[in-house]
Amino acid sequence: MSYQNLCLRHEEQVAVVTLNRPQRRNALSLELMLELIECLDAIGRDRAVRAVILAAAGKVFCSGHDLSEMVGRDINEYRRLFDVCSDLMMKVQAIPQPVIAEVQGIATAAGCQLVATCDLAVASDTAAFATPGVRIGLFCTTPMVALSRAVGRKRALQMLLTGEMVDAATAAEWGLVNTVVPAVELEAATRKLAARIAEASTLVVELGKQAYYTQIDLDQPKAYAYAKEVMSMNSLAADAQEGISAFLEKRQPCWAGR
Repeated sequence: MSYQNLCLRHEEQVAVVTLNRPQRRNALSLELMLELIECLDAIGRDRAVRAVILAAAGKVFCSGHDLSEMVGRDINEYRRLFDVCSDLMMKVQAIPQPVIAEVQGIATAAGCQLVATCDLAVASDTAAFATPGVRIGLFCTTPMVALSRAVGRKRALQMLLTGEMVDAATAAEWGLVNTVVPAVELEAATRKLAARIAEASTLVVELGKQAYYTQIDLDQPKAYAYAKEVMSMNSLAADAQEGISAFLEKRQPCWAGR
């Protein structure tokens, strides 16, 4: 499958998706977002893929929405843009494989939202993050949804109300990214994390990712009621029985994906 705004390659069990509009700072045009949804949907159906890396070409990870598409439109056109963007963010979390953002540069507005939405994120020490919409009269309301769930209320509001850049070290401290590495080590660090994930049962990773996003917004009693049922069903899976047996027998498990 060929794309105009993305590059897709497979590295053993890992799919690497690269935003490829460096001349436009990898801005999320409508066309790019639709392609990325299609690409992630196809990856989600590919049982040979165990993890996904979302990278970007050039110096900027993603500058957010393509502002050239946001001048002089009617309400339905704006709704279309934000509907597709919301669909993209939900697709990232809906596919069975964990998605790791590989952030080499600046991620702003919907680009910051994309990082916050990914299941995991590894950032270069030269990366930086911001939600600067307030500075141009368009508050980052949809990025706010993912950002506030990643860094909490006060920190999210600080970013949203000031529009100021947050450096990579602060982003890691706040929980926007998992880890920060020197720029020359970014690719290797991201692949090491993806490879570690790929060692586990695909069934169990899929089940765990789905369960995480289902329980996270439930109140605690409902979350436990849901989680204990999922864990009970998980215990019946062949891979659970194999994994427990392998641990007790001090050997490597042999996953069946069921």
